[in-house]
Amino acid sequence: MAKIDEIKEYITTLRVYLGFILAVILSFGTGITKLYISQNTGLLFYLGLFVIFLSMIGFLKINKTLHKEIKKLKDL
Repeated sequence: MAKIDEIKEYITTLRVYLGFILAVILSFGTGITKLYISQNTGLLFYLGLFVIFLSMIGFLKINKTLHKEIKKLKDL
C-alpha cells in the first residue's frame, strides 16, 4: 500500500510542476505579445521566445513522465 501512496504523491508533485510551467508560459507569452504589438522586438523579445520554447519542452517531458507514472499506478 505504501508504494501506491508514493506514486500518488509523485503524480501530485508533477501536476504542481506542470501548473508552474504553464504559468510561466502564459506570463511570458503575455509579455512577448505586448513587446510585439509595440514593435519592440529586441533582445527581450527573443529571450522570451527562448524561455517559452524551453518551458514547452519541460512541459512535454513532465507530461510524458506523468503519463508513465499513471500507467505504472494502473499496473499495481
